[in-house]
Amino acid sequence: MTYKVLALKWRPDNFDQIIGQQHITKSLENAIKFNRISHAFTFSGPRGVGKTTTARILAKELNSVNDINSSFDIIEMDAASNRGIDEIRSLRENVSIAPAHGKYKIYIIDEVHMLTKEAFNALLKTLEEPPDHVVFILATTDPYKIPATILSRTQRYDFRRLSIDDIKKQLMIILESENKSFNNDSLGLIARKADGSMRDALGYLDQVMNYCGDSIDLNEIQNVLGVISDSLYLELFNAIC
Repeated sequence: MTYKVLALKWRPDNFDQIIGQQHITKSLENAIKFNRISHAFTFSGPRGVGKTTTARILAKELNSVNDINSSFDIIEMDAASNRGIDEIRSLRENVSIAPAHGKYKIYIIDEVHMLTKEAFNALLKTLEEPPDHVVFILATTDPYKIPATILSRTQRYDFRRLSIDDIKKQLMIILESENKSFNNDSLGLIARKADGSMRDALGYLDQVMNYCGDSIDLNEIQNVLGVISDSLYLELFNAIC
């Protein structure tokens, strides 16, 4: 069986599994529960905190499907490689077509800030007067590059950096599931190095597990990640003094 990296293996499948973004997941769950769905959302925040994953889960919940890849009504675009006006014009031509199976036709546009000025202008008209069956979910790490006219026509949700404790708890669950031994100091080091990004933390953990084997050791993590120990910092400061 092909090895699956931890970031894919442990990607959340529902709102309850999303870490550190309860202020957003609760709002989205209530919006679905009370049928108060906006025609457009903007998910903004740092890398690796769950924006695209939350967008996919929201799309699955809205259309009651288990796999968005098997749904003709959920279209995922990467604006970094589809940033021109021609792609947005094609999107505008297709939004009028009713969904094939689900309740909504859902467009997830990742890294939306990469669109050109002309593409944003073309998208604006669709956001102003969207068909009832269309939902847009825009994800970005840089909302300040998105025109205010676009942002004002969407519900904006700002994702937070994950706390060290949140990342440590998830790393503990993963390592226990993988039958690896560890200590809190080693997990704390990975969590600090990740700088609030769960995806980065899982990437580092993949590296560490390849190097350390069945036992996650603090000194070995420092070697793998190139992190200087606190004792060396203290020796340096003392020498300077």
